[in-house]
Amino acid sequence: MIRTFHTLIFDFDYTLADSSKGVILCVNHALERLSLPPVDAERIKRTIGLPLEETFRRLTGREDPNQELEFERLYVQRADEIVAELTILLPFVPETLRSLKGAGLALGIISNKFRRRIEVIMKRENLLDCFDVIVGSEDVTRHKPDPESLVTAIQRLNGTPESALYVGDSVTDAETAKRAGVPFVAVLSGVTPKEHFKEYPVYDIINRLALLPGLIMPNRANI
Repeated sequence: MIRTFHTLIFDFDYTLADSSKGVILCVNHALERLSLPPVDAERIKRTIGLPLEETFRRLTGREDPNQELEFERLYVQRADEIVAELTILLPFVPETLRSLKGAGLALGIISNKFRRRIEVIMKRENLLDCFDVIVGSEDVTRHKPDPESLVTAIQRLNGTPESALYVGDSVTDAETAKRAGVPFVAVLSGVTPKEHFKEYPVYDIINRLALLPGLIMPNRANI
C-alpha cells in the first residue's frame, strides 16, 4: 500500500553526498597529532555519520574524554579547511531532489555533520533552495541515533511523524527513525549491506536515491 508523505528528511553522508575522501584525511590528521597510529580508509568509512567521540572510540579502542575532545577539535579544525571542497554529490542527486521539490514536498536534511558545512556544499551545487530546513550537529544537544534532530526537522516543517519519511544509508539512520516513530527508507549508496537493515521496520530498501520518486510517487518515472 502506497502511503502519502508530505515531508522528506534526508541524511547527508552516503545518502546525498560522499565526503569520505576528506573525512579520511581529517581523521588521520587528528590521530597523528595525538601521536596515535593511522587507520585504514575502509575502517574510517564505516564510521562516517557517527558522532566524533564515537568515531574516536571505535577507531582507537580508547575511552578517554580528554583525548576525545582533542580529537574532535583537531578533526573539526582540519575539516573546516578541506571537507567541503572534497565532498561530491552522489549520482542523480540533483535531479532527484528537483523532482521531489517540484512535486510540492517539503525537504530537509539532518546530520551529525555541521550545518554550516552542508550549507556550503549545497550552495555550491545550486541545491540549497531545495531544502526548507537543515539540522546539523550544532543545532541539537543529542546526536543521531538519538531522534532529536529528526523530530526537530519535522517540527520546523510543521509535519508529523506519520506523514514524514526519513531516508538514510546506515543502521544509525534506521535506529534514529525507529526511535522517532518515523517511516524509514534505506538507500544502499553507502557502506552498509542490505542485510544489516533486517532488524529494523523499514518502509523499503532502494539501491540508489534516483528510485525514491517512483517509490513514493508511483505515477512519476524514476530518474
